[in-house]
Amino acid sequence: MRIYVKVTPRSSKNEVVQISEGEYKVKLTAAPVDGKANEALIDILSKHFRVAKSMIEIVGGKSTKTKIVDILI
Repeated sequence: MRIYVKVTPRSSKNEVVQISEGEYKVKLTAAPVDGKANEALIDILSKHFRVAKSMIEIVGGKSTKTKIVDILI
C-alpha cells in the first residue's frame, strides 16, 4: 500500500490523522535532524498500521515534509 504523508516535526505529541484515502497527516515530537524525524515516522506508522518497522519504507521526500511511504501488508 502506498500512502502520502504530510509530516509536522517538533510537535507537542505524536499523532496520526487520516485526511483522505491514502493521505495522512503525522505530527512528530522529533526534530528533522540527522534523519531522526524519518525514524520517528517509521516507528509511529508501524504502531498505527500494526506492522513491523521493516515493512515500512520512505520512497520519496526523505528530506521534505511531504513523503511517499510504502507499507507492505
